Amino acid sequence: MIPEASVHCLLRDTICAGSLFGRIHMQFFLRAATMVSIVVLSGCATIKYNTLEKVGIHKRDILVANVEDTRDAQQDAQEQFQDALERFGTVMTIEETELKEAYDQLKDEYEDSVDAAEEVSDEIQDVEQVAGDLFEEWAEENTTYTDAALRRNSEGQLLDTKARYTDMLKAMKDAEASMKPVLSTMRDNVLYLKHNLNAQAIGSLETTFAELEGDIEVLISRMNQSIERSNEFISQMQ
Repeated sequence: MIPEASVHCLLRDTICAGSLFGRIHMQFFLRAATMVSIVVLSGCATIKYNTLEKVGIHKRDILVANVEDTRDAQQDAQEQFQDALERFGTVMTIEETELKEAYDQLKDEYEDSVDAAEEVSDEIQDVEQVAGDLFEEWAEENTTYTDAALRRNSEGQLLDTKARYTDMLKAMKDAEASMKPVLSTMRDNVLYLKHNLNAQAIGSLETTFAELEGDIEVLISRMNQSIERSNEFISQMQ
């Protein structure tokens, strides 16, 4: 029987391969998807890398694609949090008789915001994993040079790339962290509204809306910084 973990790896890596080839070598996608099926029987990361390298996709390419995915996820999260803020703002002006419908809408916005935040976090984890594997491989390969000048040049490029990556990752992490207080405030208000469908609930929202608005402004600012760093990193890696 095929291990469940291997099946999960196949599904994830096949989707990943499709995304990569959509931007890099679309004409090889079917060929790569077939080759990735080997992963079912043999683990994940190493075989995935080896499989993709056979059709010209290297860790550097995968890292760039993952950074692009993270950037896109952050852009989607920005839009979702802004939509949620607008929805929270409208609740303060509705009639008390409409609070049940408002609760359902806010609950949906909160859950969509949680999903958007989780997507960002998942994409950042993928970036970290591939970057770690890339830098480890690069450092190991630097030890195999026989030409000292080429080795020094490659070591310098590695240090420069790691520095730029570290700067970008910090911006990603700062943006990721800024989502937590927003989600916390949303959750508290949705939960309070659930049990208090009355004027008191609206009053509670009014007192926390300014805080929520401020936290989302910080979130948007940090995500813009992260997106800018990501675009710079992508440009320098291509």
